[in-house]
Amino acid sequence: MQIFPIGIQKLGIEKWSDLLMYFPIRYEDESNVINLSNLDSSMTSHCQVEILSKKISYKPRRMLTVEVADFSGSATLRFIYFRQSLIDSLRIGNQVRIIGQPRITSKGFEFIHPRIRQGWLNEISLLDKPLIPVYSSVKGVSQRLIRRWVEESINKHCPEEWLPKTILEELNFFPLDKAVKLIHKPPSDSYKSGFLNQLILKSGPAWDRIKFDELVAQQLALFNSRKLASDYSAPKLVDKKQLVNKVIKALPFKLTNSQKKVWKEVFTDLKKSIPCNRLIQGDVGSGKTIIAGLAIAAAVGSNKQAAVMAPTELLAKQLFTQLDDWLKPYGVKSLFLKGGQSSKAKNHSLRDLKQGKVDIVVGTQAIIQEGVHFNELGLSIIDEQHRFGVSQRVTLRKAGGHLLGMSATPIPRSLAMTFLADLDVSTIDELPKSRKAVDTRLVSSDRRVEICNRIQVFIKNGGQVFWVCPMIDEPSDAGRALSALKATQKWLNPIFKKELVVVHGKQTKEEKSLSMQNFANGHAKILLATTVIEVGIDVPNAGLIVIENAERFGLAQLHQLRGRVGRGSRSALCILMFNKQLTDIAKERMKILYSTNDGFEVAQKDLELRGPGEILGIRQSGEPSLKYSDLIKDSHLVDAATRFSSEFSLSLSSTKNIKKTQTLNKNLIDLLTRWSHDCSTFFVGS
Repeated sequence: MQIFPIGIQKLGIEKWSDLLMYFPIRYEDESNVINLSNLDSSMTSHCQVEILSKKISYKPRRMLTVEVADFSGSATLRFIYFRQSLIDSLRIGNQVRIIGQPRITSKGFEFIHPRIRQGWLNEISLLDKPLIPVYSSVKGVSQRLIRRWVEESINKHCPEEWLPKTILEELNFFPLDKAVKLIHKPPSDSYKSGFLNQLILKSGPAWDRIKFDELVAQQLALFNSRKLASDYSAPKLVDKKQLVNKVIKALPFKLTNSQKKVWKEVFTDLKKSIPCNRLIQGDVGSGKTIIAGLAIAAAVGSNKQAAVMAPTELLAKQLFTQLDDWLKPYGVKSLFLKGGQSSKAKNHSLRDLKQGKVDIVVGTQAIIQEGVHFNELGLSIIDEQHRFGVSQRVTLRKAGGHLLGMSATPIPRSLAMTFLADLDVSTIDELPKSRKAVDTRLVSSDRRVEICNRIQVFIKNGGQVFWVCPMIDEPSDAGRALSALKATQKWLNPIFKKELVVVHGKQTKEEKSLSMQNFANGHAKILLATTVIEVGIDVPNAGLIVIENAERFGLAQLHQLRGRVGRGSRSALCILMFNKQLTDIAKERMKILYSTNDGFEVAQKDLELRGPGEILGIRQSGEPSLKYSDLIKDSHLVDAATRFSSEFSLSLSSTKNIKKTQTLNKNLIDLLTRWSHDCSTFFVGS
């Protein structure tokens, strides 16, 4: 195994392929000389100048200042850190080349620590100067060191092309080795040929080949995850007790056609011995929870246990209450497993679970902690699946049975094709007829009194109200966020008195529970909260929500919050209260929320604004993300990569030619290693 210098390791480089895929963030073009009169402070410039003067000053700090000029104008060079050798090389009258990014000052352009090259070059010599790659770095790691090791990786370990020639021609790709070399070492005529512009935009035959490689690697890794899941066995949940039909008949509402379709897909999976690995997605209020309830009924009706894991205790409690209401009449025993229980109570609960005296357990991550054992687990359900990391999902999967995920964040097609290729996805795309469309208004924060008057009228007419403040999350923002919430509380208290209750992340579980209970049973009329109420909180009588500082929330988050209202018989209103000084992105979010109630349209716009990492919680959960591909701009590559990956997997599993199998396996290992996917499980038993 190659041991790289400490500096290279600081960049996250562990193997040669990491260096090959460590592409430049920009390029410096030494073949293109810029006149001083045409300098642009937004880009690195290469100028040929003559030294006019130099001086060393000592106030306010030691500094070398050099005045330079060309035929078109003049500029200043400043050096804070310098040695005598630099002073000696900058003789008055010398002709030098300077490379750096200028900045504009009141006295003209100046360069801070530009690189210096002695002597001017003629036009022919300039044309031979290659583009210089510039890499992302950290303190103490020089560009020279990075370039030297990248050069060695290209010379000794450049990947061979593995795609069929027909694919390269069809998609207009450069071969892989050529693409890697060109991105690291563009030819000297790149500026004039337009190739440099392609590199900057990450487009064209070279970059498209790299992105395709990345997308295929992710697809094949996820395909393998799906294959591994199918290698396990799960109990067939055929519901001999007919508990599902009993629950459906007792519901106070009829399932929508979309719910019926999704339930059929889920139940078909549950009746097989191959583990279900399905995600149920749908817009806010589309009725995902009842599908989970029916799946649990199928498990219990097959004499198996079910586990439900939610990201917050508040949501877990809400789910427990709802599921218990549906299933308790049929003798189903449910357990709410929460943190902070006494050892005696917890041990008693865990003993009942292990002995099979409990049919359903609902909780947060507490249900996968050490010491939690099931008698015969048939089904695990993860609510808001994307908010959990890989390890939590794997732990539940290892516990046995079928796995069902739920997401209240609708997932755009391109995202599902890339990040969720290991799952079957069922979509509830129809809202219940009782679900009211929410009227969304954008209101400036200086109209707060007017908003409050409207709330008083709304409450007087029997309604309830959510008032949401930004979440207390990051430690650096927690104090400020809590202060803002308390300021709002102080302002609302004299108006609403005992009708006002508060919920925020710094409260104890008991305080949160009491406030939510008072609001849910109607004793309190206005709930002032942070985004702990974002998902799953169901109070049908709440028909108005005010979101304070709406510009500080993400688009999907605003849509989730808006979904807390419109669940009852009364019309619903969402007021997005904003400060006047909005960023362009904040304005765009507000316009989207104002223009549509469609969660799938909102999700697509959110993907365009924030990218997949934020939407799926990938950065927090530990899932592999995409380094170079953009699901919006590169949608044509996503489609092509999905199609090719399916064909490759089919070829790998169906070929009987040993030599061809070995070649395909080698290509696959090289690909997955290149993009840092775990290949240790790919060829088990093959």
